[in-house]
Amino acid sequence: MKITKDMIIGEVVNKYPETVDVFMKNGLQCIGCMMAMMETLEQGAKSHGIDMEKLLKELNEAVKDEK
Repeated sequence: MKITKDMIIGEVVNKYPETVDVFMKNGLQCIGCMMAMMETLEQGAKSHGIDMEKLLKELNEAVKDEK
């Protein structure tokens, strides 16, 4: 698994821009806000009521073909 729950949201978006659609679809739309630069995926998911396991699965699916 490339993306883990302890990664910072902003770092995930910067490293894997293809994940933006996944964040938006799951209700984490403030990916460019200041909190995204400090919050982990787990913190963001918890504060927005998002299923962490589902989010991680979808994020990793989005980057699985990256070389």
